[in-house]
Amino acid sequence: MLITTKALVISALKYGEADLIVKMYTLSDGLKSYMLKGVLKSKKGKFRASMFQVLTPLEIVANHRDKDTLEYLKDARVLYNYRELHTQVVKSALLMFLAEVLHHAIKEEEPNPALFNFLEKNFINLDQAEKIGNFHLWFLLQLTAYLGFYPEKSQKELPYFNLLEGNFEFKETGNYSVGGENITILKRFLGIHFDEIGSIKLNQSSRQNFLNMLIFFYELHIEGFKKPKSLSVFNEIFG
Repeated sequence: MLITTKALVISALKYGEADLIVKMYTLSDGLKSYMLKGVLKSKKGKFRASMFQVLTPLEIVANHRDKDTLEYLKDARVLYNYRELHTQVVKSALLMFLAEVLHHAIKEEEPNPALFNFLEKNFINLDQAEKIGNFHLWFLLQLTAYLGFYPEKSQKELPYFNLLEGNFEFKETGNYSVGGENITILKRFLGIHFDEIGSIKLNQSSRQNFLNMLIFFYELHIEGFKKPKSLSVFNEIFG
């Protein structure tokens, strides 16, 4: 079936000498993978490798056969040219880290317009933002709502949070029950909007500890989720 849809590039893997296998999250069909033949060497073709940098928003025309095989693109155009995400060092590191998280976190080959719109909107917001220190923490927490394990916050006044159960508790109940500074930070991030994240002041150590807790939260709730390899590089640059 010939489909015209918005898509976000999740990853691009070199295949052979000149081909790319590009994984995209599409508005119409969720996660899809495409074979782009000759794109790394062709200078006259309709596709350029630069179009498939991670999290680039595209409009694509593709033939979706839905047979668990690689799909093929008929056409593609960039919908928004990032000004800084692929060129500014800190934003680029942040982008690569979040793309790796999405690569491991999104599994479904089915449409989820709310998730797609969340991703598209907030990567444009990130590109345009000046203060980005807390963006990844806010983004990872908000993303859990679309993946099905956003914290239950009806009792967020309680002092502990159970990472496995996803709710707040009166007392520490086991290895997955967390208190202290990480939970204070969690409560501050719950329910805030993008334009409010700069109001939360964190030092490097607090930010890194909270990030590690969020990654563990993902590991507990997404089967096969792997700690991003880019995490250590990201922490070094972002520090």
